[in-house]
Amino acid sequence: MDDDAGQRSLLDSFLRSQGFDTLVVDSGERALETLRTEQVGMMISDVRMPGISGLETLHRVRAEHGQLPVLLVTAYADIRDAVGAMRDGAVNYLAKPIDLDELLACVRQATGIAESAPPRYDEDKELPPHVVAQSALMQALFRDASLVAPSETRVLITGESGVGKEVLADVIHQWSNRAAGPLVKVNCAAIPETLLESELFGHERGAFTGAHAQRIGRFEEANNGTILLDEIAEMSPGLQAKLLRVTQDGRFHRIGSNREIQTNARILATTNRNLEEEIKTGRFREDLFYRLNVIELNVLPLRERREDILPLAGLFIGKFADGRARFSETVAACLENYAWPGNVRELRNAMERAVLLSRSELILPEHLPSCVRAAAERAPAAPAISGQLQDIEREAILLALRKHKFNRTETAKALGISRRTLLYKLQRFQKPGP
Repeated sequence: MDDDAGQRSLLDSFLRSQGFDTLVVDSGERALETLRTEQVGMMISDVRMPGISGLETLHRVRAEHGQLPVLLVTAYADIRDAVGAMRDGAVNYLAKPIDLDELLACVRQATGIAESAPPRYDEDKELPPHVVAQSALMQALFRDASLVAPSETRVLITGESGVGKEVLADVIHQWSNRAAGPLVKVNCAAIPETLLESELFGHERGAFTGAHAQRIGRFEEANNGTILLDEIAEMSPGLQAKLLRVTQDGRFHRIGSNREIQTNARILATTNRNLEEEIKTGRFREDLFYRLNVIELNVLPLRERREDILPLAGLFIGKFADGRARFSETVAACLENYAWPGNVRELRNAMERAVLLSRSELILPEHLPSCVRAAAERAPAAPAISGQLQDIEREAILLALRKHKFNRTETAKALGISRRTLLYKLQRFQKPGP
């Protein structure tokens, strides 16, 4: 039960992919009607909704269906209410953005259906040839993307500059039911604030000085497709307010027009900033954050997924040298031991530079930027240290888990990483082999 169509779509498609039958409703009133006519084993409910709220619906469900498990989904601002609701009979609550693994565990526990196998993902979806996901962390990320893609939900893609957030957005669109429609990209950081509103919503002729003709906005162009709002945190608070309505009901006006336009464009957004910190400073609207952040996918930096470095480097060299170049073992060691603060973008530029400077098919250390060459000094010790570091990391995570009584949310906070990153690392540790 949720008034947000994107949230309903996400939970519906995910739980169905895990073998559950689902019914979706958009209000407390319809939930109560459904419960009177259908055999239901559990209810998942949003807290804030127009009409009957999730908490009021919980009270009525308790009166009419005393044993029905109810799981609440809530924004952080509602957590106090959600905790109180557990005293009124809710079995648990999940904070937005929802962690799908945590959701599945809660559903299985509440319904008594034991987990007989790991969560199922769509293994038929193939990554495009230009996408590298050699590391377990990236494979897990794209498995999550395969679950999110078929839904209509909004997705917030986070990560440092240059990690490949736009690439992930491309894949989500390609794997979605909207793949035949347009994918429209808007770089909110590259367009001046005075022009961004017109870029997004369009304008009528004469709407302002220089508006010599009508212009169709990007939301209108993206109808029946996907719109990517790149670096959403760069948008001004005033424009954020206008964007909020589009995320709510898909309606907007061109500048200079009173005619309302409807779009069903699916919204993907990216940012390299911590939006929760931006909210605290007043630079980003909290209500817009929760509208965009139905599900969050975090693209990790290269330094946390070193298994992807050499495959990416080989991909770029093949592109820039038409497949006729290769790099020496020393170059490989340099690449693997460098921290890559600029992430995939910096690696791509380094490989383009190396191909241009090389006069043969072999890429040598002198063809690399000096900062990358300096990493060669650490190369001989890397193989021995790598295994030791993995063991140390594993022991540190296990120690933190025991300290926090295996509460993964609290463990992640203590380790200074996201809960999603912790889950990925735990999945990696469970894999056989070194």
